[in-house]
Amino acid sequence: MLHEVTTAISAPADRVWAILSDVEGWPTWTASVTSVELDGPMAAGSKAKIRQPKLPLVTWTITEVVPGRSFTWESAGPGSRATGWHEVTPTGDGTCDVRLALEQAGPVGSLVGLVYRGLTKRYVQMEADGLTAAATTR
Repeated sequence: MLHEVTTAISAPADRVWAILSDVEGWPTWTASVTSVELDGPMAAGSKAKIRQPKLPLVTWTITEVVPGRSFTWESAGPGSRATGWHEVTPTGDGTCDVRLALEQAGPVGSLVGLVYRGLTKRYVQMEADGLTAAATTR
């Protein structure tokens, strides 16, 4: 199951990237995340422990980073794999598009995706809205 939001932000891509890639700062701009602990730099192989309201603690492993542009992370458990994409694309003079997506796969992951579909959609939208607000008011 894939949940995806793409939003236009009236802020430079480098500003949006700085906010988005500072994952430990997410709780300051989105209520969908209560804490993030990153065990190293924003780089492939680093792990982030994320707490969210109504969800268990989840550890995400960063699988790819394109500096200034995107990062991907994954979380896996028995019968499930979740992948999150975070992409910033410059679109013009001081503007950009941001794509946030979460896919839940595998037999258990697909079931979890169905059960938490509404919550996941709300959280992804909250993150897009919070990122927009943070980037346009700083």
